[in-house]
This record gives sequence, structure tokens and C-alpha cells, in this order.
Amino acid sequence: MGLSAEEVSTEVLPAYIRIKKHLKHGLSAGRWAPGDRMPSESELMASFEVSRMTVNRALRELQAEGILERVQGIGTFAAHPHLRSSTLTIRDIREEVLSRGHSYRIQIVFVLRERATIHIANRLGLAEGDPVFHSLVIHYDDELPLQLEDRYVSPLAVPHYIDVDFAIKTPTEYLLSVAPTWEAEYTIEAAMPSQLEASLLKLEPCDSCLILTRWTRSRDIPVTWVRLVYPGAHFKFSGQFQP
Repeated sequence: MGLSAEEVSTEVLPAYIRIKKHLKHGLSAGRWAPGDRMPSESELMASFEVSRMTVNRALRELQAEGILERVQGIGTFAAHPHLRSSTLTIRDIREEVLSRGHSYRIQIVFVLRERATIHIANRLGLAEGDPVFHSLVIHYDDELPLQLEDRYVSPLAVPHYIDVDFAIKTPTEYLLSVAPTWEAEYTIEAAMPSQLEASLLKLEPCDSCLILTRWTRSRDIPVTWVRLVYPGAHFKFSGQFQP
């Protein structure tokens, strides 16, 4: 029996597109629910008889479309509908505040050397228990708490992070100067702050926040994982598009 027109058209598509169509169809059919683990790269390589590079391209493009989430060392997951992915420009928040003609200051809650939990170790290419730098700072716009920055940094990538005076140079400004970002993955969602976050941002526990989590690499080396919490009533993301 010959192939149907649909099967023939699928067969002539590039392999990475066939993988994308297969995964999209499974997601739309409910085979994988939001948050479910997707087939691994090895499984897709075997099923489609293609190289890892081809599979990686398909997954990378689905991630860019906001359809999949990929976590280094853990796996690939079906994205939740509220998560979106797009091109991200990493800009120092002090620069943003000053560009609006407002006054800026930073409050340093702590800068510590800790032992990495499994959660942080997986994101920074470390082993559980390895040393990791952990900083918690609050950025102010005209004396109003604008952003709580909870950041972990790999000592392998940035060995002097703990010695920096962040009253002079913000964590973002310093990291961009010593480990320029080559690759970043991030999510943005609306959620309630933790009890500590609400206290530091002078919020009620029921106040909604915008929360951005971001993981970056420089020259294929994991650099930092950061959770940025913005009071929902005081902040909005904005940008400009020009074709």
C-alpha cells in the first residue's frame, strides 16, 4: 500500500521540522500535559534516526516558541500556557532607573558563599554541595522597592564575585563585564511572593508580583541563576519592536 499524500509530504520535510510537528501534535492531542517530561534527545534520535544536532535544533526552536521548557541536567518539559519566550535584552536596572530621571539606590541584604543544593547545582553545572555564591539585594527607584534580586553565581565562572562592592557596581553590571552572556533562558510569570520576599519589598503576602527567573551561560560555561521579583503594582515590562 502506498503512502498517503499527508505521509509523503511529511516524509520530504527536513528532519527537525518532522520532530517539531510530532511533538506539537502530541501536545495538542493531550499526550503530554503542561509540566510533563518530554521524550529525551536520545529517544528522539532513535525514533527519527537523526543526529543529536538535528534533535537539538527542533527542541531549541520549540523552546523559543514557548512550547517547551528545557532545564540543563534535568530534561525537557511541556511548557505551561502562561509562560512565554522571546528575545531578551539584559539591562542593568540602575541604568533603567537613571534613564527615567529617577534616583537609584541598592540595599545589600547579604552576599555569601554557600553549598549548592541539587536545584542550584543542576542549573550551574555543579555537584550538590559544591561552593556557590549567593547574593540577595533590593533595587530602589525613588526610594520605592522596585526589584528583589536573589542570585546564585558559579565560582568556576566568576571566582571574584563575592569580593565585589555592589554599592559601586551592581551584580548585573559586574557579571556582564567579566562574563558576557552568550546564552540565556528565562521565564516570566505572575505569582505571590514568599514571606521573606513580601517583607523585603514591603508588600502584603497576597500582593501579586511579576517574577522573572533567568539562567545564563558565557562561552558554554554556566554563570548564574537569578530570581527577580517585581511588585506587580509598581512595575511593568515594556519594549519596542521594529521590523
